[in-house]
Amino acid sequence: MNTTPIRNIAIIAHVDHGKTTLVDKILHQCKLFQAHEETGELILDNNDLERERGITILAKNVSVHYKDVKINIIDTPGHADFGGEVERVLNMADGVLLLVDAFEGPKPQTRYVLSKALALGKKPVLVINKVDKPNCQPEEVQEMVYELMFNLEGTDDQLNFATVFGSAKQGWMSGDWKKPTEDITFLLDTVLEQVPAPPLNEGTIQLQVTSIDYSKYIGRMCIGRVQRGSISVNQPISLVKRDGKIVKSRIKGLYVFDGLAKVSVETVNCGDLCAVLGIDGFEIGDTIADFENPEGLPPISIDEPTMSMLFTINDSPFFGKEGKFVTSRHLRDRLYKEIEKNLALRVEETGSPDSYMVFGRGILHLSVLIETMRREGYEFQVGKPRVIIKMIDNQKCEPIELLDIDVPEQHAGKVIELVSQRKGDMLGMNPKGDLTRLEFEIPSRGLIGLRTMILNSTAGTAIITHRFKSFEPWRGDIAGRSKGVLIVMETGTAIAYALDKLQDRGRFFIESGVDVYEGQMAGEHTRDNDLVVNITKTKKLTNMRASGTDDKAKLTPPIIFSLEEAMEYIDDDEYVELTPQSIRLRKIFLKEHDRKRSDKVEVV
Repeated sequence: MNTTPIRNIAIIAHVDHGKTTLVDKILHQCKLFQAHEETGELILDNNDLERERGITILAKNVSVHYKDVKINIIDTPGHADFGGEVERVLNMADGVLLLVDAFEGPKPQTRYVLSKALALGKKPVLVINKVDKPNCQPEEVQEMVYELMFNLEGTDDQLNFATVFGSAKQGWMSGDWKKPTEDITFLLDTVLEQVPAPPLNEGTIQLQVTSIDYSKYIGRMCIGRVQRGSISVNQPISLVKRDGKIVKSRIKGLYVFDGLAKVSVETVNCGDLCAVLGIDGFEIGDTIADFENPEGLPPISIDEPTMSMLFTINDSPFFGKEGKFVTSRHLRDRLYKEIEKNLALRVEETGSPDSYMVFGRGILHLSVLIETMRREGYEFQVGKPRVIIKMIDNQKCEPIELLDIDVPEQHAGKVIELVSQRKGDMLGMNPKGDLTRLEFEIPSRGLIGLRTMILNSTAGTAIITHRFKSFEPWRGDIAGRSKGVLIVMETGTAIAYALDKLQDRGRFFIESGVDVYEGQMAGEHTRDNDLVVNITKTKKLTNMRASGTDDKAKLTPPIIFSLEEAMEYIDDDEYVELTPQSIRLRKIFLKEHDRKRSDKVEVV
């Protein structure tokens, strides 16, 4: 029986505090790579979207061997929209490395993930990173984390945490930030000392499915931690579903994490993490239990969705030109495949066979799914994001978020005005180095489109973070977009001559030479009403030369929306059309007479 000592740790931190970089350094410290292997940076962010956005979206597992101890490391997302990921993986860990920036201190999402870890009884080790930054304040940050843990009702044992200072980027960790060391062994020694070994629970097998892996060669595998007993290849087991139903099955293969790879083994003992092959129909939260006397573990609770969006097939005149998967069957299969592993997501059928309501944790959560589907070759359309309304004690309630904005002092007044217009209530205002930290409570509805407005009014200097607080009474109506849009009159190619003549009517979203169709939104009107414009009109050619009329068109550069900006910009009667190559904004009714008819029908 293999009795290598084990430590299971999850690394939790706010977005961009250096979590994935620290994991890189641990992998190198433990000589995981041969001298000739080129690894690059951010080894664990292996998904294109993660590398582009610089954030971790999916939790991942690696393991290293240090001083004859196997350390399983779970890298978790830092964004509150991926809370479903964080909560699951914390069930696999015995301790957490809480990574905090030495200048910024704990942020809203740090608080969110830390509260989950403390509630589950995990022992934290505080790592204050980036102490090489100018203006950093490691001691103050340590005090802030202590206060935060105290406010989150940490136990005496949890409050008696060890602190490690260092710079993951420069590759050193130490007990004193003024005394840099040569490497990060101090951190690994602290982990061995502070994080408890997993308890060895004797008895029949219990393993809860906490995440799902997929290989095109061997199919779906469930990943989890052996909570009790041991598990072996060919062992008959019972799968206890979340609803208590029991399905009999047999283990066909077992893999443990070794470095970045999975290694096939015959037996996995209590406390270790493993991937199990050969079980059909499992979902996250199910328990692999004894064949004869199955005992299920309590199902994992997941935060509820706060936002919904309509997903529908692409029915624009350009459908099928750029994507591979365009039918409602493709869309349905892809969405239902996603909810197997994306716990915080829900999908509901609508009255139409072509449309589905998708519920998620926020704009970022939904936009990551949309962007992933675009890259896979799907063509579809999405409607305006809407928050979920609940009736609690016969009172209409909506999700409320805590919003923190760090901004230079000269912009603070403008930010407060913008948030107040969105029904935000100010909780506090504190100086933070050369920035001012503003704290608000705001309805989730108020956040839609707010980020773009704040970044525009602060010249891109604001740092904005938010997290879900609770469902609270409805705060009243919020004013929507103040400007109308310019709508294309007929299908064709946008002509520079026509765009030039219409520049005084508003800002355009498209360049000349781009194919457009009737009903597509070509720009933003300067007034509050929609205007139908002809941008496919060419210049009339005559055989007469006129002085001064042949000037070249000088066009203002168009506004190019990112996916999130497009989702936040659209109104109730508009869609974002998404294909692998394009993001287009359009009216739901493409023909003008259809739009006029729908305006006359009163919406109840």
